[in-house]
Amino acid sequence: MVAIAARGLTKIFDDVVAVDSVDLEITPGEFLVVLGPTGCGKSTLLRLLAGFEEPTRGTVTFDGVPVAEIGPRERDIAMVFQNYALYPHLTVAQNIGFPLRATAHPAEEIGARVADVARSVGVADLLSRYPEHLSGGQRQRVAMARALVRKPAVFLLDEPLSNVDAGARAALRGEIVALARRLAVTTIYVTHDQTEAMSMADRIAVLRLGVLQQVGPPVDVYADPDTLFVAAFLGMPRTSLLEAAVYAQDGGVVLDLGSQVLELPPGDPRTARLAEHHTERVTLALRALPLREHDMSVRGTVCAVENLGHELLAHVDVGGVPSIRLDAPAAPSRSVAASTPYGFYPAYDLVDAPPTGEVMVRIPGRYGWARSWRSGSV
Repeated sequence: MVAIAARGLTKIFDDVVAVDSVDLEITPGEFLVVLGPTGCGKSTLLRLLAGFEEPTRGTVTFDGVPVAEIGPRERDIAMVFQNYALYPHLTVAQNIGFPLRATAHPAEEIGARVADVARSVGVADLLSRYPEHLSGGQRQRVAMARALVRKPAVFLLDEPLSNVDAGARAALRGEIVALARRLAVTTIYVTHDQTEAMSMADRIAVLRLGVLQQVGPPVDVYADPDTLFVAAFLGMPRTSLLEAAVYAQDGGVVLDLGSQVLELPPGDPRTARLAEHHTERVTLALRALPLREHDMSVRGTVCAVENLGHELLAHVDVGGVPSIRLDAPAAPSRSVAASTPYGFYPAYDLVDAPPTGEVMVRIPGRYGWARSWRSGSV
């Protein structure tokens, strides 16, 4: 097992800063997931950590030794790519055994190790087939087997499940983690899928625009985000961000959303901290959690309902103001939020669509509920 450390790691392509002053430590045998939206520098960071790219500034070390001073063969790295990268003219067995043949291992040992790793990833019955006769999930299993057959010290995976169908993706998540644990290999896994990150990682490193936002166990990153970006990015469906004005009065706190208010009583553990921001604007993050009885509530109009079978996901317009408090300024070309009279430009470059002052609510699924929730107020 190898300990990997990055200090002030920066990579600049022309005038684009792909990775910006990243400090990161990965302990031996750890399963670290690098999570972030498309184009945030995840793959570039992975290549820098592996020594495939030369950093503009900063260093990467393997067990305290600069990676630039270690020969490619001696780094003992195996990598799985998004597009499988299998040799089309070789059978599954030949693809898996290729790294061993390249290092002149005895034929008997190659056969035994290929058979063993093929059983581990569930492709033992496919050894005589060619890649063109395999499904996406089967190809990715073969790619993992080829990477693992060398028994590497470092295992790198660059969005390996992006091209795999949903059913196979769920099964492969568990298999990848189990293999990494069994082989006790230091693993770095890059993904934009927060479900993969939350379910697989020992720790998550959240990246945005090349800047490391937060590193920690999944439960800590989700429950106690360090930045607004992390709070908004983690959570499925997306977290709703609304602007609120804070007013401290009579020992409690009122959060003014514009069209309605939320009141926090004096005994609420959040009240004292919020009272320090009297008359200031804050960002209120609301996750789509199941409906429960609470002292605080907001009312709104149901705009749309997604029927997911086991639950309904209601889009509720509460008349709030979308937050503009993310790190980067909003693009001038974005349209004004149509659901509010304030004329703010939503700065929401981390999701597919900008917010519209909506809150999303989970409702336990029951037969016939979808029709009754198509419109109305809550």
